[in-house]
Amino acid sequence: MASERMPVIIEDAILQCHGSIYKERMYLMRRLITGLVLSALCVSYAQAGVVEQQLDNGMKVIVKQDRRAPIAVSQVWYKVGSSYEFGGITGVSHVLEHMMFKGTKNHPPGEFSRIIAANGGDENAFTGRDYTAYFQTMASDRLEVSFELEADRMRNLLLLPEEFAKEVEVVKEERRMRTEDKPQSLTYERFLAGAYESSPNRNPVIGWMADLDSMQVEDLQVWYRKWYAPNNATLVVVGDVEPDKVIALAQRHFGPLKPEQVARPKPRMEPAQRGTKRFTVKVPAKQPYMVLGYKTPVVGKADEAWEPYALEMLAYVLDGGSSARLSNNLIRGSKLAVAADASYSAFSRLPGMLVMDAVPAPDTTVDVVEKALLKEVERFKTELVSEDEMERVRNQIIAAKVYEKDSVFYQAMLLGQLETVGLDWRLADDYVDHLKAVTAEQIRQVAQKYLVEDNLSVAVLEPLPLGDSLVKPVGKGIAHAH
Repeated sequence: MASERMPVIIEDAILQCHGSIYKERMYLMRRLITGLVLSALCVSYAQAGVVEQQLDNGMKVIVKQDRRAPIAVSQVWYKVGSSYEFGGITGVSHVLEHMMFKGTKNHPPGEFSRIIAANGGDENAFTGRDYTAYFQTMASDRLEVSFELEADRMRNLLLLPEEFAKEVEVVKEERRMRTEDKPQSLTYERFLAGAYESSPNRNPVIGWMADLDSMQVEDLQVWYRKWYAPNNATLVVVGDVEPDKVIALAQRHFGPLKPEQVARPKPRMEPAQRGTKRFTVKVPAKQPYMVLGYKTPVVGKADEAWEPYALEMLAYVLDGGSSARLSNNLIRGSKLAVAADASYSAFSRLPGMLVMDAVPAPDTTVDVVEKALLKEVERFKTELVSEDEMERVRNQIIAAKVYEKDSVFYQAMLLGQLETVGLDWRLADDYVDHLKAVTAEQIRQVAQKYLVEDNLSVAVLEPLPLGDSLVKPVGKGIAHAH
Protein backbone atom coordinates (compact mmCIF):
# COMPACT_ATOMS: atom_id res chain seq x y z
CA MET A 1 0.00 0.00 0.00
CA ALA A 2 1.61 3.25 -1.07
CA SER A 3 2.15 5.61 1.83
CA GLU A 4 1.10 8.59 -0.30
CA ARG A 5 -2.53 7.54 -0.40
CA MET A 6 -5.17 6.74 2.14
CA PRO A 7 -4.73 9.14 4.98
CA VAL A 8 -8.12 7.83 6.04
CA ILE A 9 -6.04 5.41 7.71
CA ILE A 10 -5.03 7.90 10.32
CA GLU A 11 -8.59 8.11 11.62
CA ASP A 12 -7.69 7.00 15.11
CA ALA A 13 -4.26 8.48 15.10
CA ILE A 14 -1.65 10.14 13.21
CA LEU A 15 0.92 8.63 15.49
CA GLN A 16 3.50 11.29 16.19
CA CYS A 17 6.86 9.77 17.03
CA HIS A 18 9.75 11.33 18.87
CA GLY A 19 12.14 12.40 16.14
CA SER A 20 9.74 11.58 13.31
CA ILE A 21 6.08 11.43 12.42
CA TYR A 22 4.49 8.38 10.90
CA LYS A 23 1.02 7.51 9.70
CA GLU A 24 -0.47 4.11 10.30
CA ARG A 25 -3.24 2.90 8.11
CA MET A 26 -6.43 2.49 10.04
CA TYR A 27 -6.42 -0.92 8.39
CA LEU A 28 -3.29 -1.61 10.41
CA MET A 29 -4.67 0.18 13.45
CA ARG A 30 -7.68 -2.07 13.14
CA ARG A 31 -5.27 -4.98 13.24
CA LEU A 32 -3.66 -3.56 16.35
CA ILE A 33 -7.09 -3.28 17.86
CA THR A 34 -8.90 -6.02 16.01
CA GLY A 35 -6.08 -8.19 14.76
CA LEU A 36 -4.25 -8.16 18.02
CA VAL A 37 -7.48 -8.47 19.91
CA LEU A 38 -8.34 -11.30 17.61
CA SER A 39 -4.97 -12.87 18.04
CA ALA A 40 -3.00 -12.31 21.17
CA LEU A 41 -6.42 -11.88 22.69
CA CYS A 42 -7.85 -15.13 21.44
CA VAL A 43 -6.04 -16.54 24.43
CA SER A 44 -7.83 -15.54 27.61
CA TYR A 45 -5.78 -12.93 29.40
CA ALA A 46 -6.82 -14.46 32.67
CA GLN A 47 -5.07 -17.64 31.52
CA ALA A 48 -2.19 -15.74 29.96
CA GLY A 49 -1.20 -14.28 33.34
CA VAL A 50 -2.12 -10.62 33.25
CA VAL A 51 -1.79 -9.00 36.67
CA GLU A 52 -3.18 -5.58 37.54
CA GLN A 53 -2.36 -3.42 40.53
CA GLN A 54 -3.15 0.18 41.42
CA LEU A 55 -0.55 2.08 43.44
CA ASP A 56 -1.58 4.29 46.33
CA ASN A 57 -1.04 7.42 44.20
CA GLY A 58 -3.58 6.18 41.63
CA MET A 59 -1.19 4.87 38.97
CA LYS A 60 -2.34 1.63 37.38
CA VAL A 61 0.19 -1.13 36.65
CA ILE A 62 -0.61 -3.96 34.23
CA VAL A 63 1.86 -6.81 33.76
CA LYS A 64 1.72 -9.73 31.32
CA GLN A 65 4.29 -12.48 31.48
CA ASP A 66 5.68 -13.75 28.16
CA ARG A 67 8.78 -15.88 28.47
CA ARG A 68 9.52 -16.53 24.78
CA ALA A 69 12.51 -14.17 24.82
CA PRO A 70 14.57 -12.56 27.61
CA ILE A 71 13.20 -9.09 26.86
CA ALA A 72 10.51 -6.81 28.23
CA VAL A 73 8.67 -3.82 26.86
CA SER A 74 7.67 -1.07 29.25
CA GLN A 75 5.06 1.50 28.22
CA VAL A 76 3.72 4.51 30.11
CA TRP A 77 0.34 5.70 28.79
CA TYR A 78 -1.07 9.11 29.69
CA LYS A 79 -4.75 9.83 29.26
CA VAL A 80 -4.27 12.92 27.12
CA GLY A 81 -4.04 13.51 23.38
CA SER A 82 -5.38 15.79 20.68
CA SER A 83 -9.03 15.12 21.65
CA TYR A 84 -8.32 16.80 25.00
CA GLU A 85 -7.09 19.99 23.34
CA PHE A 86 -9.04 23.14 22.58
CA GLY A 87 -8.76 26.03 20.17
CA GLY A 88 -5.48 27.93 20.29
CA ILE A 89 -3.32 25.10 21.69
CA THR A 90 -3.86 22.26 19.20
CA GLY A 91 -0.71 20.19 18.87
CA VAL A 92 0.39 20.83 22.46
CA SER A 93 0.21 17.11 23.39
CA HIS A 94 2.50 16.18 20.53
CA VAL A 95 4.98 19.02 21.14
CA LEU A 96 5.12 17.99 24.80
CA GLU A 97 5.85 14.44 23.69
CA HIS A 98 8.91 15.75 21.84
CA MET A 99 9.98 17.76 24.87
CA MET A 100 9.86 14.73 27.15
CA PHE A 101 13.24 13.78 25.69
CA LYS A 102 14.79 17.20 26.37
CA GLY A 103 15.94 17.03 29.95
CA THR A 104 14.92 16.82 33.62
CA LYS A 105 16.44 18.04 36.84
CA ASN A 106 18.44 14.83 37.03
CA HIS A 107 19.20 14.14 33.36
CA PRO A 108 20.26 16.80 30.84
CA PRO A 109 18.89 16.86 27.25
CA GLY A 110 19.78 13.71 25.34
CA GLU A 111 20.69 11.76 28.46
CA PHE A 112 17.49 9.69 28.46
CA SER A 113 18.11 8.19 25.03
CA ARG A 114 21.84 7.77 25.71
CA ILE A 115 21.19 5.72 28.86
CA ILE A 116 18.62 3.50 27.15
CA ALA A 117 21.01 2.86 24.24
CA ALA A 118 23.89 2.15 26.62
CA ASN A 119 21.75 -0.53 28.22
CA GLY A 120 21.05 -2.15 24.85
CA GLY A 121 17.50 -0.88 24.56
CA ASP A 122 15.44 1.19 22.16
CA GLU A 123 12.81 3.78 22.96
CA ASN A 124 10.28 6.07 21.35
CA ALA A 125 6.86 7.64 21.85
CA PHE A 126 3.63 8.37 20.04
CA THR A 127 0.67 10.71 20.34
CA GLY A 128 -2.90 9.98 19.27
CA ARG A 129 -6.32 11.41 19.81
CA ASP A 130 -6.84 9.83 23.21
CA TYR A 131 -3.37 9.18 24.59
CA THR A 132 0.33 9.91 24.63
CA ALA A 133 2.57 6.91 25.25
CA TYR A 134 6.28 6.33 25.87
CA PHE A 135 8.02 2.99 25.57
CA GLN A 136 11.30 1.15 25.93
CA THR A 137 12.24 -2.38 24.87
CA MET A 138 15.18 -3.82 26.75
CA ALA A 139 16.60 -6.98 28.23
CA SER A 140 14.23 -7.92 31.03
CA ASP A 141 16.96 -7.52 33.67
CA ARG A 142 17.29 -3.84 32.65
CA LEU A 143 13.67 -2.97 33.42
CA GLU A 144 14.56 -0.86 36.45
CA VAL A 145 16.54 1.51 34.22
CA SER A 146 13.39 2.23 32.27
CA PHE A 147 11.32 2.78 35.41
CA GLU A 148 13.84 5.17 36.95
CA LEU A 149 13.95 7.33 33.82
CA GLU A 150 10.19 7.37 33.21
CA ALA A 151 9.41 8.19 36.84
CA ASP A 152 11.90 11.04 36.69
CA ARG A 153 10.39 12.70 33.63
CA MET A 154 6.81 12.13 34.80
CA ARG A 155 7.24 14.89 37.38
CA ASN A 156 10.65 16.57 36.87
CA LEU A 157 10.68 17.75 33.27
CA LEU A 158 12.53 21.04 32.84
CA LEU A 159 10.87 22.33 29.65
CA LEU A 160 13.79 24.61 28.80
CA PRO A 161 12.78 27.57 26.60
CA GLU A 162 15.76 27.12 24.29
CA GLU A 163 14.93 23.45 23.74
CA PHE A 164 11.27 24.30 23.13
CA ALA A 165 12.20 26.93 20.54
CA LYS A 166 14.12 24.31 18.57
CA GLU A 167 11.63 21.48 18.98
CA VAL A 168 8.51 23.40 17.98
CA GLU A 169 10.27 24.21 14.69
CA VAL A 170 10.89 20.49 14.20
CA VAL A 171 7.18 19.83 14.66
CA LYS A 172 6.24 22.60 12.23
CA GLU A 173 8.54 21.07 9.63
CA GLU A 174 6.91 17.69 10.24
CA ARG A 175 3.55 19.29 9.58
CA ARG A 176 4.78 20.81 6.32
CA MET A 177 6.29 17.52 5.14
CA ARG A 178 3.55 15.15 6.24
CA THR A 179 0.38 17.17 5.77
CA GLU A 180 0.72 20.44 3.91
CA ASP A 181 2.95 18.99 1.19
CA LYS A 182 0.86 15.81 0.80
CA PRO A 183 -2.42 16.52 -0.99
CA GLN A 184 -4.27 13.46 0.28
CA SER A 185 -3.22 14.04 3.88
CA LEU A 186 -4.28 17.67 3.61
CA THR A 187 -7.63 16.63 2.15
CA TYR A 188 -8.23 14.16 4.94
CA GLU A 189 -7.36 16.75 7.57
CA ARG A 190 -9.86 19.21 6.07
CA PHE A 191 -12.39 16.39 5.86
CA LEU A 192 -12.19 15.77 9.61
CA ALA A 193 -12.28 19.47 10.43
CA GLY A 194 -15.43 19.91 8.38
CA ALA A 195 -17.21 16.67 9.24
CA TYR A 196 -17.02 17.32 13.00
CA GLU A 197 -18.54 20.50 14.36
CA SER A 198 -18.00 20.26 18.10
CA SER A 199 -16.16 16.99 18.67
CA PRO A 200 -12.43 17.46 19.32
CA ASN A 201 -11.90 14.65 16.81
CA ARG A 202 -11.67 17.57 14.39
CA ASN A 203 -8.28 18.54 15.86
CA PRO A 204 -5.25 17.38 13.88
CA VAL A 205 -2.94 15.47 16.20
CA ILE A 206 0.02 17.49 15.01
CA GLY A 207 -1.92 20.73 15.51
CA TRP A 208 -2.86 23.63 13.24
CA MET A 209 0.10 25.63 12.00
CA ALA A 210 -1.26 28.89 13.43
CA ASP A 211 -1.41 27.30 16.89
CA LEU A 212 2.13 25.98 16.55
CA ASP A 213 3.28 29.44 15.47
CA SER A 214 1.81 31.05 18.59
CA MET A 215 2.64 28.27 21.07
CA GLN A 216 4.70 29.24 24.10
CA VAL A 217 6.69 27.07 26.47
CA GLU A 218 4.28 28.18 29.20
CA ASP A 219 1.49 26.36 27.34
CA LEU A 220 3.46 23.13 27.69
CA GLN A 221 4.18 23.78 31.36
CA VAL A 222 0.46 24.06 32.10
CA TRP A 223 -0.36 20.97 30.02
CA TYR A 224 2.41 18.93 31.61
CA ARG A 225 1.43 19.81 35.15
CA LYS A 226 -2.25 19.14 34.46
CA TRP A 227 -2.03 15.74 32.77
CA TYR A 228 1.37 14.16 33.51
CA ALA A 229 0.65 12.67 36.90
CA PRO A 230 0.70 9.10 38.19
CA ASN A 231 -3.07 9.06 38.69
CA ASN A 232 -3.51 9.87 34.98
CA ALA A 233 -1.09 7.18 33.79
CA THR A 234 -0.98 3.46 33.17
CA LEU A 235 2.24 1.45 33.22
CA VAL A 236 2.14 -1.65 31.02
CA VAL A 237 4.92 -4.25 31.07
CA VAL A 238 4.97 -7.36 28.88
CA GLY A 239 7.83 -9.84 28.62
CA ASP A 240 10.07 -12.21 30.53
CA VAL A 241 9.24 -10.81 33.94
CA GLU A 242 7.83 -11.82 37.31
CA PRO A 243 4.68 -9.71 37.89
CA ASP A 244 5.25 -9.38 41.64
CA LYS A 245 8.77 -8.08 41.10
CA VAL A 246 7.57 -5.63 38.42
CA ILE A 247 4.92 -4.24 40.76
CA ALA A 248 7.50 -3.90 43.53
CA LEU A 249 9.80 -1.99 41.16
CA ALA A 250 6.92 0.21 40.08
CA GLN A 251 6.11 0.96 43.71
CA ARG A 252 9.75 1.87 44.38
CA HIS A 253 10.09 4.31 41.48
CA PHE A 254 6.57 5.57 40.72
CA GLY A 255 4.99 5.12 44.16
CA PRO A 256 6.58 8.23 45.76
CA LEU A 257 5.25 10.53 43.00
CA LYS A 258 2.44 12.79 44.13
CA PRO A 259 -0.90 12.68 42.30
CA GLU A 260 -2.62 15.69 40.79
CA GLN A 261 -6.26 16.69 40.78
CA VAL A 262 -7.03 15.64 37.21
CA ALA A 263 -10.32 17.07 35.99
CA ARG A 264 -12.03 15.15 33.24
CA PRO A 265 -12.45 17.17 30.02
CA LYS A 266 -15.80 18.72 29.16
CA PRO A 267 -18.00 16.41 27.04
CA ARG A 268 -17.98 18.54 23.82
CA MET A 269 -20.62 16.29 22.31
CA GLU A 270 -21.06 16.33 18.55
CA PRO A 271 -24.50 17.73 17.58
CA ALA A 272 -26.71 15.64 15.33
CA GLN A 273 -25.87 16.21 11.68
CA ARG A 274 -28.77 17.57 9.61
CA GLY A 275 -27.74 16.67 6.09
CA THR A 276 -24.82 15.62 3.91
CA LYS A 277 -21.72 17.81 4.13
CA ARG A 278 -19.48 18.33 1.10
CA PHE A 279 -16.03 19.88 0.84
CA THR A 280 -13.66 20.59 -2.02
CA VAL A 281 -9.92 20.94 -1.48
CA LYS A 282 -7.94 22.55 -4.31
CA VAL A 283 -4.20 21.98 -4.20
CA PRO A 284 -1.49 21.02 -6.71
CA ALA A 285 -1.67 17.23 -7.05
CA LYS A 286 -1.06 14.43 -9.53
CA GLN A 287 -4.47 12.83 -9.20
CA PRO A 288 -7.91 13.38 -7.66
CA TYR A 289 -8.89 11.69 -4.45
CA MET A 290 -12.02 11.42 -2.36
CA VAL A 291 -12.94 10.46 1.18
CA LEU A 292 -16.37 9.96 2.69
CA GLY A 293 -17.46 9.05 6.17
CA TYR A 294 -20.54 8.29 8.25
CA LYS A 295 -20.85 9.25 11.92
CA THR A 296 -20.95 6.05 13.95
CA PRO A 297 -20.91 4.99 17.62
CA VAL A 298 -18.16 3.10 19.42
CA VAL A 299 -18.06 0.46 22.14
CA GLY A 300 -19.67 1.81 25.29
CA LYS A 301 -21.51 4.61 23.49
CA ALA A 302 -23.93 2.76 21.19
CA ASP A 303 -27.67 2.26 21.59
CA GLU A 304 -27.12 -1.50 21.49
CA ALA A 305 -23.94 -3.16 22.73
CA TRP A 306 -23.60 -5.27 19.56
CA GLU A 307 -23.73 -2.36 17.10
CA PRO A 308 -19.99 -1.44 17.08
CA TYR A 309 -19.10 -5.08 16.48
CA ALA A 310 -21.52 -5.21 13.55
CA LEU A 311 -19.92 -2.07 12.11
CA GLU A 312 -16.51 -3.68 12.55
CA MET A 313 -17.68 -6.73 10.63
CA LEU A 314 -19.19 -4.51 7.93
CA ALA A 315 -15.81 -2.82 7.53
CA TYR A 316 -14.19 -6.24 7.16
CA VAL A 317 -16.65 -7.19 4.43
CA LEU A 318 -15.73 -3.99 2.58
CA ASP A 319 -11.99 -4.07 3.15
CA GLY A 320 -10.76 -7.26 4.73
CA GLY A 321 -8.14 -8.32 2.24
CA SER A 322 -7.99 -9.06 -1.47
CA SER A 323 -11.31 -10.92 -1.44
CA ALA A 324 -13.25 -8.05 0.12
CA ARG A 325 -15.86 -6.06 -1.79
CA LEU A 326 -13.93 -2.86 -2.46
CA SER A 327 -10.99 -4.73 -3.90
CA ASN A 328 -13.21 -7.09 -5.90
CA ASN A 329 -15.73 -4.58 -7.18
CA LEU A 330 -13.95 -1.24 -7.52
CA ILE A 331 -10.33 -2.14 -8.19
CA ARG A 332 -10.13 -5.54 -9.92
CA GLY A 333 -13.71 -5.83 -11.15
CA SER A 334 -14.91 -2.54 -12.62
CA LYS A 335 -11.41 -1.01 -12.44
CA LEU A 336 -12.97 2.30 -11.44
CA ALA A 337 -10.34 2.94 -8.80
CA VAL A 338 -6.65 2.29 -8.38
CA ALA A 339 -7.13 2.31 -4.61
CA ALA A 340 -10.15 1.98 -2.34
CA ASP A 341 -10.26 1.38 1.39
CA ALA A 342 -12.58 1.35 4.37
CA SER A 343 -11.86 1.85 8.07
CA TYR A 344 -13.70 1.82 11.36
CA SER A 345 -12.48 1.62 14.93
CA ALA A 346 -14.81 0.35 17.64
CA PHE A 347 -12.42 1.50 20.35
CA SER A 348 -12.00 5.19 21.04
CA ARG A 349 -12.89 7.67 23.75
CA LEU A 350 -15.38 9.52 21.53
CA PRO A 351 -17.70 8.41 18.72
CA GLY A 352 -16.06 8.45 15.31
CA MET A 353 -16.80 7.53 11.72
CA LEU A 354 -16.86 4.64 9.33
CA VAL A 355 -14.72 6.01 6.51
CA MET A 356 -14.09 5.03 2.90
CA ASP A 357 -11.74 6.62 0.42
CA ALA A 358 -10.59 6.04 -3.14
CA VAL A 359 -8.27 7.21 -5.87
CA PRO A 360 -10.09 7.08 -9.23
CA ALA A 361 -8.54 5.27 -12.18
CA PRO A 362 -7.06 7.66 -14.79
CA ASP A 363 -10.08 7.35 -17.08
CA THR A 364 -12.65 7.66 -14.26
CA THR A 365 -14.09 10.66 -12.46
CA VAL A 366 -14.51 11.20 -8.73
CA ASP A 367 -18.29 11.35 -9.19
CA VAL A 368 -18.36 7.88 -10.72
CA VAL A 369 -16.25 6.45 -7.90
CA GLU A 370 -18.40 8.12 -5.25
CA LYS A 371 -21.51 6.54 -6.76
CA ALA A 372 -19.78 3.16 -6.72
CA LEU A 373 -18.85 3.53 -3.05
CA LEU A 374 -22.36 4.59 -2.11
CA LYS A 375 -23.75 1.66 -4.08
CA GLU A 376 -21.67 -0.68 -1.93
CA VAL A 377 -23.13 0.98 1.16
CA GLU A 378 -26.68 0.62 -0.12
CA ARG A 379 -26.16 -3.09 -0.75
CA PHE A 380 -25.80 -3.64 3.00
CA LYS A 381 -29.23 -2.08 3.55
CA THR A 382 -31.09 -4.21 1.02
CA GLU A 383 -29.12 -7.47 0.84
CA LEU A 384 -27.96 -9.70 3.64
CA VAL A 385 -24.24 -10.37 3.55
CA SER A 386 -23.86 -13.86 2.12
CA GLU A 387 -22.95 -16.74 4.36
CA ASP A 388 -19.80 -17.25 2.26
CA GLU A 389 -18.67 -13.71 3.05
CA MET A 390 -19.54 -14.06 6.72
CA GLU A 391 -17.59 -17.30 6.84
CA ARG A 392 -14.59 -15.64 5.17
CA VAL A 393 -14.52 -12.93 7.81
CA ARG A 394 -14.98 -15.43 10.63
CA ASN A 395 -12.11 -17.47 9.21
CA GLN A 396 -9.96 -14.35 9.20
CA ILE A 397 -10.78 -13.86 12.86
CA ILE A 398 -9.95 -17.45 13.71
CA ALA A 399 -6.81 -17.37 11.57
CA ALA A 400 -5.66 -14.33 13.53
CA LYS A 401 -4.71 -16.75 16.30
CA VAL A 402 -1.45 -17.20 14.43
CA TYR A 403 -0.53 -13.79 15.77
CA GLU A 404 -0.60 -15.29 19.22
CA LYS A 405 3.18 -15.18 19.09
CA ASP A 406 3.26 -11.52 18.12
CA SER A 407 5.78 -9.14 19.57
CA VAL A 408 5.62 -8.19 23.20
CA PHE A 409 5.39 -4.56 22.08
CA TYR A 410 2.02 -4.98 20.39
CA GLN A 411 0.67 -7.09 23.21
CA ALA A 412 1.51 -4.23 25.54
CA MET A 413 0.12 -1.66 23.12
CA LEU A 414 -3.24 -3.37 23.05
CA LEU A 415 -3.48 -3.50 26.83
CA GLY A 416 -2.49 0.14 27.15
CA GLN A 417 -4.77 1.40 24.42
CA LEU A 418 -7.88 -0.33 25.70
CA GLU A 419 -7.22 0.85 29.23
CA THR A 420 -6.42 4.43 28.24
CA VAL A 421 -9.53 5.03 26.11
CA GLY A 422 -11.66 3.96 29.07
CA LEU A 423 -12.33 0.36 28.06
CA ASP A 424 -11.11 -2.14 30.61
CA TRP A 425 -8.47 -4.40 29.07
CA ARG A 426 -10.57 -7.38 30.15
CA LEU A 427 -12.86 -6.52 27.26
CA ALA A 428 -10.35 -8.43 25.22
CA ASP A 429 -11.51 -11.69 26.77
CA ASP A 430 -14.88 -11.44 25.03
CA TYR A 431 -14.08 -9.38 21.96
CA VAL A 432 -13.54 -12.26 19.57
CA ASP A 433 -16.79 -13.87 20.66
CA HIS A 434 -18.63 -10.57 20.15
CA LEU A 435 -17.40 -10.35 16.56
CA LYS A 436 -18.11 -13.97 15.76
CA ALA A 437 -21.64 -13.58 17.14
CA VAL A 438 -22.53 -10.79 14.68
CA THR A 439 -25.22 -11.84 12.20
CA ALA A 440 -25.86 -10.69 8.64
CA GLU A 441 -29.13 -9.17 9.83
CA GLN A 442 -27.31 -7.09 12.44
CA ILE A 443 -24.97 -5.79 9.74
CA ARG A 444 -28.00 -4.77 7.71
CA GLN A 445 -29.53 -3.03 10.72
CA VAL A 446 -26.47 -0.89 11.50
CA ALA A 447 -26.18 0.04 7.82
CA GLN A 448 -29.81 1.14 7.74
CA LYS A 449 -29.47 3.04 11.01
CA TYR A 450 -26.08 4.80 10.70
CA LEU A 451 -24.96 4.75 7.05
CA VAL A 452 -27.47 7.39 6.00
CA GLU A 453 -27.24 10.76 4.26
CA ASP A 454 -27.73 12.75 7.44
CA ASN A 455 -24.55 11.19 8.85
CA LEU A 456 -22.51 11.54 5.64
CA SER A 457 -19.60 13.88 4.90
CA VAL A 458 -17.69 13.89 1.60
CA ALA A 459 -14.41 15.61 0.71
CA VAL A 460 -12.91 15.73 -2.77
CA LEU A 461 -9.39 16.65 -3.76
CA GLU A 462 -9.55 18.72 -6.94
CA PRO A 463 -6.01 18.75 -8.38
CA LEU A 464 -4.43 22.00 -9.48
CA PRO A 465 -1.45 22.00 -11.87
CA LEU A 466 1.71 20.88 -10.13
CA GLY A 467 3.93 23.81 -9.27
CA ASP A 468 1.37 26.32 -10.53
CA SER A 469 -1.23 26.91 -7.85
CA LEU A 470 -4.00 29.24 -8.98
CA VAL A 471 -4.94 30.13 -5.42
CA LYS A 472 -2.46 31.10 -2.74
CA PRO A 473 -3.22 31.64 0.94
CA VAL A 474 -2.42 35.09 2.26
CA GLY A 475 -2.73 36.82 5.60
CA LYS A 476 -5.39 35.63 8.06
CA GLY A 477 -5.99 32.46 6.06
CA ILE A 478 -7.91 34.23 3.31
CA ALA A 479 -7.14 33.15 -0.25
CA HIS A 480 -7.31 35.25 -3.41
CA ALA A 481 -7.15 34.51 -7.12
CA HIS A 482 -3.60 34.78 -8.41
